[in-house]
Amino acid sequence: MTGRPRLMSDVGIAGRLLAAMALVLLTGGLTAWLVASALGPSIFHEHMVVAGVDQDSSTTIHAEEAFRTASGASLSIALAAAGVASIAVCLFLTTRIGRSTRILSTAATRVAGGQFDTLVTDPALGAEFSELTAAFNNMAVRLQESHSLRRRLLSDVAHELRTPVSTIMAYLEAIEDGVKTLDSSTLSTLRAQGTRLVRLADDLAAVTRAESSDLDLDRVQTDVTELITQVASAFAHQCADREIELRVETASGVPIVAVDPDRIHQVLANLVENALQHTQPGGAVTITSTAVAGNAQVEVSDTGEGIEPAHLPHLFERFYRAGTARDRDRGGSGIGLAIVKAIIEAHGGTVQAFSDGPGRGARFVITLPPHETEADETVARSRGPRHGPHLHR
Repeated sequence: MTGRPRLMSDVGIAGRLLAAMALVLLTGGLTAWLVASALGPSIFHEHMVVAGVDQDSSTTIHAEEAFRTASGASLSIALAAAGVASIAVCLFLTTRIGRSTRILSTAATRVAGGQFDTLVTDPALGAEFSELTAAFNNMAVRLQESHSLRRRLLSDVAHELRTPVSTIMAYLEAIEDGVKTLDSSTLSTLRAQGTRLVRLADDLAAVTRAESSDLDLDRVQTDVTELITQVASAFAHQCADREIELRVETASGVPIVAVDPDRIHQVLANLVENALQHTQPGGAVTITSTAVAGNAQVEVSDTGEGIEPAHLPHLFERFYRAGTARDRDRGGSGIGLAIVKAIIEAHGGTVQAFSDGPGRGARFVITLPPHETEADETVARSRGPRHGPHLHR
């Protein structure tokens, strides 16, 4: 009972295809031989009758017997030759198919073992195999990218943790050895490093929830221009202290959008704070709202350090920093822009970064599609925009 299924499972696809083709050829050949044997002599006999040949003469009987023998022999030889040729063609095709599937199976095993750089070539066996190999190669490339990103993420997390943990441990050891005292300055340093650890944990949790589509969005009809004004008011004192001008430019006709005001407030606050971190005193940060192709578009631009073009496609990756000018020393966790991207995409929008190069400032452009419903408008009238906490890059 158990031997037969195991035996069948040991036969590869090439063997199964060959057996199936051989069965088809055998069935077709046998059918052709039976039909020819049944119909050929009777048709020949009818032709003899039409020709006026005596049916009972020995010549007629001998001719019909000769026809049966000759047609049977020639048909058998022809079917046998056709069968051999067909089996040869089937063997060639099944060998190619089997070799291609083995290559794909071996490649899949290597990928499963962590060799994500494994790719397969198109066997040219049809559209299905081409689509299969293209899908496999695309999967391998994406797994390789995910693996590289995961390794870099772990390395960056370890680096982020090492500095505050090392500082805390060094201060604790110094206190134990009597080198330092637990005064207000020491407590302030320890508290700052602890806050940095908490912020890193919070940011990692936030971006993980957002990227896993586990972000709870409380959508209401919201005036983006009003949100911009609120964010600008929240940063007014900070900009004044840093001697940076904060400008707000709003256009008419910006559509109302169905968004979570807390989340969009977080996004705008993060982008403004990011701009302030990289703008020198005397510079300016501008928040602009416009209507583009029926969508609401918000732009946060600065006159600060700017970004190399090569870094622009990677700015929204976790822990990515565009060179030494935008590094950990600014106090951010390196996750803020990743959170921005995740929140905006959760709303069905897009966010892009632009810069003309170092020293020429940067622009972050958010596009939000309008989603107006009567129910949302009722909710919007019953509550006002809310404020969310700032995120740190």
